[in-house]
Amino acid sequence: MSNRSSNSSSSNDTLGDGSALIIVDMQNDFMPGGSLPVPEADKIIPVVNKYIEIFMAKGLPIFASRDWHPPNHISFRQRGGIWPVHCVRNTFGAKFHPDLKLPRSATVVSKATDPNREAYSAFDRTELADMLRAKGIKRLFVAGVATDYCVKNTVLDALGHGFEVILLEDATKGLTNSTAAIEEMKSKGVKVIRLEQLITVRNR
Repeated sequence: MSNRSSNSSSSNDTLGDGSALIIVDMQNDFMPGGSLPVPEADKIIPVVNKYIEIFMAKGLPIFASRDWHPPNHISFRQRGGIWPVHCVRNTFGAKFHPDLKLPRSATVVSKATDPNREAYSAFDRTELADMLRAKGIKRLFVAGVATDYCVKNTVLDALGHGFEVILLEDATKGLTNSTAAIEEMKSKGVKVIRLEQLITVRNR
């Protein structure tokens, strides 16, 4: 994929065949009250749900990634990592937030399942890229948390796999520095839009 300006007038922000929604790690442990809360992460849930409605109405695929850690994951502090225990598989913290209206047709992608390997990206040692290609997907619209960690790494890996990427800015929240992360993604050719822009291009 060639790098394009985030202000490009190309049609890579339009919905149609070849588009998919990727929702990154909207899990209880990343919400306020969780073990690794992303500030105000719960506030984007209604916006994410609106994007879900739009993609469902168009019959477009929806994918949802989740941290699915073993109890002794290398990212945890007791193993020398930088994070508190979070999103341990089959626990409440690892479940998607109950207000997230994820359809049954959505494909769930579990990541960071190897106890000895950190994995921020939804593409890291998963079958996501192959699943997307099997459906003829070329353009990804990405939402979720955290902007500066799993969202950013997912987006950059998607670019590396040759997908066009549109970041849904109003459906993401960062842990520490969203602005720098978004600028980095834009510098790589990612387009950044908000809900009203997507609705506008969808209705043209």
